[in-house]
Amino acid sequence: MAVMPVLKTVFWDVDGTLADTEMDGHRPAFNRAFVEQGLNWTWDPETYKRLLNIPGGSLRMKTFAQQQGDVLSDAQIAQLRTSKQRHYLDAVRAGAVSLRPGVDRLLGELQERGIAQWIVTSSGALSVSALLDTLFPGDVHPFAGVISADDVSSHKPCPDPYLKALECSNTDPDAALAFEDSTPGLLSAKAAGLRCLLMPSPWDQELYRYQARAEAVLDHLGNTQLPCRVSSGPPCVDGLVTLEYLQMLLVLPD
Repeated sequence: MAVMPVLKTVFWDVDGTLADTEMDGHRPAFNRAFVEQGLNWTWDPETYKRLLNIPGGSLRMKTFAQQQGDVLSDAQIAQLRTSKQRHYLDAVRAGAVSLRPGVDRLLGELQERGIAQWIVTSSGALSVSALLDTLFPGDVHPFAGVISADDVSSHKPCPDPYLKALECSNTDPDAALAFEDSTPGLLSAKAAGLRCLLMPSPWDQELYRYQARAEAVLDHLGNTQLPCRVSSGPPCVDGLVTLEYLQMLLVLPD
Protein backbone atom coordinates (compact mmCIF):
# COMPACT_ATOMS: atom_id res chain seq x y z
CA MET A 1 0.00 0.00 0.00
CA ALA A 2 1.34 3.43 -0.99
CA VAL A 3 2.24 5.75 1.88
CA MET A 4 0.47 9.12 1.71
CA PRO A 5 2.91 12.05 1.73
CA VAL A 6 2.88 14.23 4.84
CA LEU A 7 3.84 17.89 4.74
CA LYS A 8 7.20 18.52 6.40
CA THR A 9 8.41 21.84 4.98
CA VAL A 10 6.91 24.99 3.46
CA PHE A 11 9.00 27.27 1.25
CA TRP A 12 7.99 30.94 1.17
CA ASP A 13 8.83 33.35 -1.62
CA VAL A 14 9.17 36.90 -0.27
CA ASP A 15 8.29 39.67 -2.73
CA GLY A 16 4.55 39.64 -3.36
CA THR A 17 4.03 36.39 -1.43
CA LEU A 18 5.19 36.88 2.13
CA ALA A 19 4.93 40.67 1.97
CA ASP A 20 3.85 43.49 -0.34
CA THR A 21 7.26 44.83 -1.28
CA GLU A 22 7.35 45.73 -4.95
CA MET A 23 5.55 49.01 -5.69
CA ASP A 24 6.07 50.70 -2.32
CA GLY A 25 9.45 49.19 -1.45
CA HIS A 26 11.63 48.07 -4.33
CA ARG A 27 10.42 50.46 -7.08
CA PRO A 28 11.04 53.71 -5.16
CA ALA A 29 14.41 52.33 -4.03
CA PHE A 30 15.45 51.73 -7.64
CA ASN A 31 14.39 55.25 -8.61
CA ARG A 32 16.35 56.82 -5.74
CA ALA A 33 19.40 54.80 -6.74
CA PHE A 34 19.10 56.02 -10.34
CA VAL A 35 19.03 59.65 -9.19
CA GLU A 36 21.94 59.05 -6.83
CA GLN A 37 24.03 57.52 -9.60
CA GLY A 38 23.19 60.29 -12.09
CA LEU A 39 20.95 58.23 -14.39
CA ASN A 40 17.98 59.84 -16.10
CA TRP A 41 15.81 56.77 -15.50
CA THR A 42 12.40 56.60 -13.81
CA TRP A 43 10.52 53.35 -13.33
CA ASP A 44 6.86 54.31 -13.15
CA PRO A 45 4.36 51.59 -12.12
CA GLU A 46 3.69 50.47 -15.71
CA THR A 47 7.40 50.22 -16.53
CA TYR A 48 8.12 48.36 -13.32
CA LYS A 49 5.19 46.00 -13.91
CA ARG A 50 6.76 45.07 -17.24
CA LEU A 51 10.24 44.67 -15.74
CA LEU A 52 8.95 42.37 -12.98
CA ASN A 53 8.81 39.59 -15.58
CA ILE A 54 12.63 39.64 -15.28
CA PRO A 55 13.83 37.96 -12.07
CA GLY A 56 16.38 39.83 -9.97
CA GLY A 57 17.20 43.54 -9.76
CA SER A 58 20.58 43.40 -11.48
CA LEU A 59 19.18 41.64 -14.54
CA ARG A 60 16.26 44.11 -14.64
CA MET A 61 18.70 47.01 -14.70
CA LYS A 62 20.91 45.42 -17.34
CA THR A 63 17.89 44.71 -19.54
CA PHE A 64 16.50 48.22 -19.10
CA ALA A 65 19.89 49.75 -19.93
CA GLN A 66 19.99 47.78 -23.17
CA GLN A 67 16.45 48.89 -24.00
CA GLN A 68 17.43 52.52 -23.41
CA GLY A 69 20.61 52.19 -25.45
CA ASP A 70 22.74 52.90 -22.38
CA VAL A 71 25.98 51.06 -21.79
CA LEU A 72 26.70 50.23 -18.15
CA SER A 73 29.66 48.26 -16.89
CA ASP A 74 29.33 45.42 -14.40
CA ALA A 75 30.88 47.75 -11.81
CA GLN A 76 28.18 50.37 -12.45
CA ILE A 77 25.45 47.75 -12.13
CA ALA A 78 26.99 46.55 -8.88
CA GLN A 79 27.13 50.12 -7.60
CA LEU A 80 23.49 50.66 -8.53
CA ARG A 81 22.52 47.45 -6.77
CA THR A 82 24.33 48.54 -3.60
CA SER A 83 22.68 51.96 -3.70
CA LYS A 84 19.25 50.45 -4.34
CA GLN A 85 19.65 48.00 -1.47
CA ARG A 86 20.48 50.86 0.90
CA HIS A 87 17.38 52.80 -0.13
CA TYR A 88 15.22 49.67 0.12
CA LEU A 89 16.50 48.93 3.61
CA ASP A 90 15.65 52.51 4.62
CA ALA A 91 12.12 52.10 3.22
CA VAL A 92 11.60 48.78 5.01
CA ARG A 93 12.82 50.18 8.32
CA ALA A 94 10.46 53.13 7.84
CA GLY A 95 7.51 50.71 7.65
CA ALA A 96 6.82 50.86 3.90
CA VAL A 97 6.32 47.07 3.68
CA SER A 98 3.70 44.87 5.37
CA LEU A 99 2.81 41.18 5.49
CA ARG A 100 0.12 40.00 3.09
CA PRO A 101 -3.33 38.97 4.42
CA GLY A 102 -3.31 35.72 6.38
CA VAL A 103 0.48 35.34 6.38
CA ASP A 104 1.00 36.06 10.08
CA ARG A 105 -1.82 33.67 11.02
CA LEU A 106 -0.50 30.81 8.89
CA LEU A 107 3.12 31.35 9.93
CA GLY A 108 2.05 30.92 13.54
CA GLU A 109 -0.10 27.86 12.85
CA LEU A 110 2.65 26.08 10.92
CA GLN A 111 5.17 26.88 13.62
CA GLU A 112 2.89 25.53 16.34
CA ARG A 113 2.28 22.35 14.33
CA GLY A 114 6.00 21.69 13.82
CA ILE A 115 6.20 22.40 10.07
CA ALA A 116 9.62 23.70 9.00
CA GLN A 117 9.49 27.01 7.13
CA TRP A 118 12.16 28.39 4.81
CA ILE A 119 12.46 31.49 2.65
CA VAL A 120 13.40 30.99 -1.01
CA THR A 121 13.78 34.30 -2.82
CA SER A 122 15.48 36.15 -5.67
CA SER A 123 16.15 39.05 -3.30
CA GLY A 124 19.57 39.54 -1.76
CA ALA A 125 20.36 38.37 1.76
CA LEU A 126 20.64 41.93 3.13
CA SER A 127 17.15 42.82 1.89
CA VAL A 128 15.67 39.68 3.42
CA SER A 129 17.45 40.26 6.72
CA ALA A 130 16.19 43.85 6.95
CA LEU A 131 12.65 42.78 6.14
CA LEU A 132 12.66 40.05 8.78
CA ASP A 133 14.17 42.40 11.38
CA THR A 134 11.39 44.92 10.72
CA LEU A 135 8.41 42.57 10.41
CA PHE A 136 9.56 40.29 13.25
CA PRO A 137 11.23 42.48 15.90
CA GLY A 138 13.61 40.74 18.24
CA ASP A 139 14.46 38.06 15.65
CA VAL A 140 11.38 36.02 16.58
CA HIS A 141 10.52 34.88 13.06
CA PRO A 142 9.62 31.24 12.34
CA PHE A 143 12.05 30.58 9.49
CA ALA A 144 14.60 27.80 9.78
CA GLY A 145 16.70 29.19 6.94
CA VAL A 146 16.93 31.49 3.93
CA ILE A 147 17.95 30.75 0.34
CA SER A 148 18.59 34.15 -1.27
CA ALA A 149 19.98 35.38 -4.56
CA ASP A 150 23.41 35.24 -2.94
CA ASP A 151 23.24 31.47 -2.41
CA VAL A 152 22.83 30.26 -5.99
CA SER A 153 24.33 31.20 -9.35
CA SER A 154 21.15 30.53 -11.34
CA HIS A 155 17.97 32.18 -10.11
CA LYS A 156 14.25 31.63 -10.63
CA PRO A 157 12.83 30.38 -13.04
CA CYS A 158 15.73 27.90 -12.86
CA PRO A 159 15.13 25.19 -10.24
CA ASP A 160 18.41 25.90 -8.41
CA PRO A 161 16.97 27.99 -5.52
CA TYR A 162 14.41 25.33 -4.63
CA LEU A 163 16.84 22.47 -5.17
CA LYS A 164 19.21 24.22 -2.76
CA ALA A 165 16.36 24.67 -0.27
CA LEU A 166 15.40 21.00 -0.50
CA GLU A 167 19.01 20.03 0.12
CA CYS A 168 19.55 22.42 3.04
CA SER A 169 16.24 21.54 4.69
CA ASN A 170 16.79 17.82 4.11
CA THR A 171 13.31 17.55 2.61
CA ASP A 172 11.94 15.28 -0.10
CA PRO A 173 9.94 17.18 -2.76
CA ASP A 174 6.90 15.03 -1.97
CA ALA A 175 6.90 16.40 1.59
CA ALA A 176 7.23 20.08 0.68
CA LEU A 177 5.09 22.87 -0.72
CA ALA A 178 6.09 26.21 -2.25
CA PHE A 179 4.21 29.51 -1.91
CA GLU A 180 4.72 31.74 -4.94
CA ASP A 181 3.21 34.73 -6.73
CA SER A 182 5.06 34.97 -10.06
CA THR A 183 5.84 33.14 -13.27
CA PRO A 184 9.58 32.73 -12.49
CA GLY A 185 8.78 31.48 -8.99
CA LEU A 186 6.13 29.02 -10.12
CA LEU A 187 8.33 27.62 -12.89
CA SER A 188 11.28 27.33 -10.50
CA ALA A 189 9.24 25.41 -7.93
CA LYS A 190 7.71 23.07 -10.49
CA ALA A 191 11.09 22.41 -12.13
CA ALA A 192 12.38 21.34 -8.71
CA GLY A 193 9.53 18.83 -8.41
CA LEU A 194 7.48 20.83 -5.91
CA ARG A 195 3.78 21.40 -5.60
CA CYS A 196 2.85 25.05 -5.47
CA LEU A 197 0.20 27.29 -3.93
CA LEU A 198 0.03 30.40 -6.10
CA MET A 199 -1.14 33.87 -5.09
CA PRO A 200 -0.85 35.69 -8.44
CA SER A 201 0.93 39.02 -8.45
CA PRO A 202 -1.14 41.75 -10.13
CA TRP A 203 2.09 42.90 -11.78
CA ASP A 204 2.91 39.61 -13.56
CA GLN A 205 1.45 39.88 -17.06
CA GLU A 206 2.59 36.41 -18.16
CA LEU A 207 1.34 34.36 -15.23
CA TYR A 208 -2.04 33.50 -16.76
CA ARG A 209 -0.18 31.28 -19.23
CA TYR A 210 1.23 29.08 -16.46
CA GLN A 211 -0.96 29.28 -13.37
CA ALA A 212 -2.86 26.09 -14.25
CA ARG A 213 0.34 24.27 -13.23
CA ALA A 214 -0.19 25.29 -9.60
CA GLU A 215 -2.12 22.98 -7.26
CA ALA A 216 -4.19 25.94 -6.04
CA VAL A 217 -4.58 29.57 -7.06
CA LEU A 218 -5.86 32.02 -4.42
CA ASP A 219 -5.86 35.78 -3.99
CA HIS A 220 -4.24 35.49 -0.54
CA LEU A 221 -4.11 33.19 2.49
CA GLY A 222 -7.17 34.61 4.25
CA ASN A 223 -8.03 35.85 7.70
CA THR A 224 -11.28 36.17 9.64
CA GLN A 225 -11.86 39.72 8.40
CA LEU A 226 -10.83 39.00 4.82
CA PRO A 227 -11.52 35.44 3.58
CA CYS A 228 -9.51 34.27 0.59
CA ARG A 229 -10.99 33.53 -2.83
CA VAL A 230 -10.00 30.34 -4.65
CA SER A 231 -9.61 30.63 -8.44
CA SER A 232 -8.60 27.00 -8.90
CA GLY A 233 -7.92 24.06 -6.65
CA PRO A 234 -9.87 22.60 -3.72
CA PRO A 235 -12.38 24.83 -1.91
CA CYS A 236 -11.00 26.52 1.18
CA VAL A 237 -13.10 26.12 4.34
CA ASP A 238 -14.07 29.49 5.85
CA GLY A 239 -11.71 31.23 3.40
CA LEU A 240 -8.67 30.36 5.51
CA VAL A 241 -5.61 28.48 4.25
CA THR A 242 -4.68 26.05 7.03
CA LEU A 243 -2.27 23.16 7.51
CA GLU A 244 -5.12 20.81 6.62
CA TYR A 245 -5.63 22.66 3.34
CA LEU A 246 -1.92 22.48 2.51
CA GLN A 247 -1.90 18.76 3.29
CA MET A 248 -4.80 18.37 0.87
CA LEU A 249 -2.74 19.99 -1.89
CA LEU A 250 0.06 17.55 -1.24
CA VAL A 251 -2.11 14.50 -1.98
CA LEU A 252 -4.00 15.81 -5.03
CA PRO A 253 -3.66 13.52 -8.06
CA ASP A 254 -1.21 14.79 -10.68
